[in-house]
Amino acid sequence: MIVIGLGGNMPDGQGHAPIMVLRAAVEALRTLPGLRLRLLSPFYATAPLPPSGQPPYVNAVASLEGCAEPARLLSWLQSIEARAGRVRGRPNAARTLDLDIVAMHNCVRDEPDPVLPHPRLHERAFVLRPLADIAPGWMHPRLGRTIGDLLARLPPQEITRL
Repeated sequence: MIVIGLGGNMPDGQGHAPIMVLRAAVEALRTLPGLRLRLLSPFYATAPLPPSGQPPYVNAVASLEGCAEPARLLSWLQSIEARAGRVRGRPNAARTLDLDIVAMHNCVRDEPDPVLPHPRLHERAFVLRPLADIAPGWMHPRLGRTIGDLLARLPPQEITRL
């Protein structure tokens, strides 16, 4: 299973709300060669981390099946982000769309990019909560912890199912 995290908190250039931008990104994921969208979590409203005064984010997780080389998949995701108006600036800045490779099967790698699984996955309720919805038995391939254990270890984070 390939897990993609989706998030955004700014409208795109056409004024589409973040949830609509994420829905369009899901449709773009359906077109990736050699991959098939298997599951999509519910959407969640989440507070920015770290707290910054930004608008809330909309987040979800998608699972894909198939094969892709990690760097190629990252390039495809960045292309989808660019089409949605993503401009890369400072870390944790507000954005129209953020697509992250959360995990690829049980792959563990530190280099080259992308690092797998995502290095901050275990700290983020906005990824873990939706992932638990679509893969409740998922286990972190590097830490060897279940998703339930990872969620239980998190400090409180504002997250509401939409």
